[in-house]
Amino acid sequence: MCEAETATPAFEMTWSSTTSSGYCSQEDSDSELEQYFTARTSFIRKPCKEKDEKIDWEKPVLSQSEIEQKIKEYNSQINSNLFMSLNKDGSYTGFIKVQLKLIRPVSVPASRKPPSIHDSRKQSTRSQAVKRRTSFYLPKGTAKHLHVSAQTRASEVIEALLKKFMVVDNPHKFALFERTEKEDQVYLRKLSDEEKPLHLRLLAGPSEKILSFVLKENETGDVNWDAFSMPELQNFLRILQREEEEHVKQILQKYACCREKMQEALAARTPG
Repeated sequence: MCEAETATPAFEMTWSSTTSSGYCSQEDSDSELEQYFTARTSFIRKPCKEKDEKIDWEKPVLSQSEIEQKIKEYNSQINSNLFMSLNKDGSYTGFIKVQLKLIRPVSVPASRKPPSIHDSRKQSTRSQAVKRRTSFYLPKGTAKHLHVSAQTRASEVIEALLKKFMVVDNPHKFALFERTEKEDQVYLRKLSDEEKPLHLRLLAGPSEKILSFVLKENETGDVNWDAFSMPELQNFLRILQREEEEHVKQILQKYACCREKMQEALAARTPG
């Protein structure tokens, strides 16, 4: 896979804007998840204005002549050089645009400088570098063009996007969605790992209103705990423990205050 903007490095293109960026650096510290996650804000799915609703897309198996015809129609409708190409073996390649709409921050290596020969010989130094991460929010409106083949799966698109942006988070934390606008309403459908985005693009044509792709957090209502690392899970448990203790403390204080007022009321009354 290759990106459309080959002349621009991924980091310059992606983070030239600092809009809505929440930045922090850490070395496997407990503050990483506490900085952006709490049990109340991260594990509860928030209401979404967009409807997660399945659109009845017909996905016919196209003959070779039909593929060739659709590619010609597609290329005649676009106003850029992001054409689809039919190969001699019958396969085809093209570009898909993916918008990144992530609510939570992503993690990248703290140092993007390639290690020197001296550093590469130090196992301990290399191990520490792996643990260091920087987490921040991607700017709103971040999008990426990927050059893919007709056989590229949705899961491979997710992995390619994370690699382009040097994101070290588990790919299972993310999902690729199909976005469709219909009668002033936006519909989202989560793609399965095996679906082929370029095939969907060919069937829908180049219109972004008819079909576009969005990368979002993989939220199904239930938390996919298998997608988290051991340190993350241990940190979540510590956060939950602290929140539980805080709730218990507040409840005890509430009842203690109520009890005290009742006792004062009883003491103020004259017997008989």
